[in-house]
Amino acid sequence: MPEEKIVAVATRPEVSPQHCEAAFFDVDNTLMRGASLFHVARKMHQRGAFTIPQAAGFAWKQLMFVLRGENIDDVHAVRDSALSLGIGLTVKDIEALGEEVYDEMIESRIWPGTKALAEQHLRMGRRVWLVTATPIEVATVISSRLGLTGALGTVGEIRDGSYTGRLVGEILHGPAKAVAVRGVAEAEGLDLDRCWAYSDSHNDIPLLSLVGHPVAINPDARLRRHAREHNWPVYDFRSGRRAATLGLKAATVGGAIYGLWRGFSRFRGPSA
Repeated sequence: MPEEKIVAVATRPEVSPQHCEAAFFDVDNTLMRGASLFHVARKMHQRGAFTIPQAAGFAWKQLMFVLRGENIDDVHAVRDSALSLGIGLTVKDIEALGEEVYDEMIESRIWPGTKALAEQHLRMGRRVWLVTATPIEVATVISSRLGLTGALGTVGEIRDGSYTGRLVGEILHGPAKAVAVRGVAEAEGLDLDRCWAYSDSHNDIPLLSLVGHPVAINPDARLRRHAREHNWPVYDFRSGRRAATLGLKAATVGGAIYGLWRGFSRFRGPSA
């Protein structure tokens, strides 16, 4: 039988949580700028797992994610690529990769405002969980480094200590997040009417609607409209607001793509 990783990993058992209350945070574009899975792919490229053109493809999807928000087709495309590249890697390999990705690529991209909200919940004695499509290994590292309670993430199938390239269940995205949080609430004795949830994406409206205190952070257009219609709080931690930063973001990621292309050209050598 395949081994299954536990998606919820407690890291702060010493905290006495306020009775029945918790906060649930999305990761990509909510807790951190951009998509965490992109940085996993980038690190795998550094380890020689795939080619420069494949890396450029990941970079393009990251650019689209930053500019337009979460798109399920892009999420699935990156997921499928990452799963295929992960076949045969050991659990220890992925855990080490998660630590490196956090230290080198994710920590500097954490939104201070979102981090402050999570810390405020902890100070109030509430449990704080990450809920993300990101692989559980990376989500667990982020949760642990920030001193949060635990994480729910996408789980890869493991056989004989190595990844098979298949998932245990489905990617933790959209309505699946609401199902996972409801399961945690039942297991932990939480009152969802007294819980909080934070996200940037309209895809997480089922999760946000599940709790008594939904909050939109850096929302896409559809979530911003939904939040306004339902009188949900909105926080936007993007410096200068979105319109003022699109050019810089495009230049930054576009430059990365150009650099990858130039590197590939040098690797191939001059044309005949």
